Amino acid sequence: MCDKHGLGSSGGPNVGELLSGAPSNWGRWGPADEVGSLNFLTNLEVLRGVRSVRQGKVFTCGEVIGNPLGDPLWPGRAPAKRETMIDKDSYVRGDIPSLPGGAEFTDDRIEMFLQGSTQFDALGHVWYDDQLWNGFPASDTNGGLKNASILPISERGVVGRGVLLDMAAYKGKAFLEKGDLIHLDDLLGCAERQRVTIEKHDILCLRLGFLQLLRVQGPDLFYKDFLEPGLTYSPELVDWFHKMEIPCLATDTISNETELDPAIGVQIPLHCALMRNLGVTFNEVCNFETLNKDCHADGQWDFLYAAAPLKVTEATGAPVNVLAIK
Repeated sequence: MCDKHGLGSSGGPNVGELLSGAPSNWGRWGPADEVGSLNFLTNLEVLRGVRSVRQGKVFTCGEVIGNPLGDPLWPGRAPAKRETMIDKDSYVRGDIPSLPGGAEFTDDRIEMFLQGSTQFDALGHVWYDDQLWNGFPASDTNGGLKNASILPISERGVVGRGVLLDMAAYKGKAFLEKGDLIHLDDLLGCAERQRVTIEKHDILCLRLGFLQLLRVQGPDLFYKDFLEPGLTYSPELVDWFHKMEIPCLATDTISNETELDPAIGVQIPLHCALMRNLGVTFNEVCNFETLNKDCHADGQWDFLYAAAPLKVTEATGAPVNVLAIK
């Protein structure tokens, strides 16, 4: 299978040809803009999100980093490695002295892929035709993202009204499986069934449950012939995102879309159509299981969504722990 970091060679159409004439937000907020559709999240939109807080319930939607049961990772990425650098034994061995007054401390470090956990993509993460979001040249990625990195998103933050759609339940399953596709009609049908209205500028959160199968199946079976379920490209879907001015797409999968729909033959077309062209931010590898269970119990599917990825200079993405407050 092709790697997520390039479109690869599938024998299908060129992504530029596929998206010829597709809607674009380039220049909408000026030639230097690096946060794209997050511009829709004005102060009034934040307050609209706050009005979704009716019960005071707080949910964290980040996966555990360095989970002993395995991190959900794109194949080819290594799991996070946390290492203890100083502990009680360090003092017992005499490696370091106690602090003046007798206090001691522990310290550790972590080595990980910045997109190896619940995270946000930078708008410059994916491109085609040698141009990133807003027309920045692809050469801006050399040695680190000079434009459209994660830092402007981190400094701005992502806050607004979130809506969770349980796509697995809509399809009559506990978890979506490899190859299961989600179309625009599925999004609208799921919202109607849940009796929640998707409004302009909503942060769209999709629960597929697929990554939870890693714990059930184990990594060997889970990653065999790996193909995530998820949204699949259509002009109608892209036009809907454009019309609804969706600022952020959040899912509990690694790619927020099915990577290679056989009917299209282009890998990650929604990264190109939504992120690269419309400036929609992608929040990936969320864990919506606890939030989803509570939404089924009380029937409230909207909430205040709040997130800010780590501030990492020139990075293509960064970890985040999303808050959903009902």
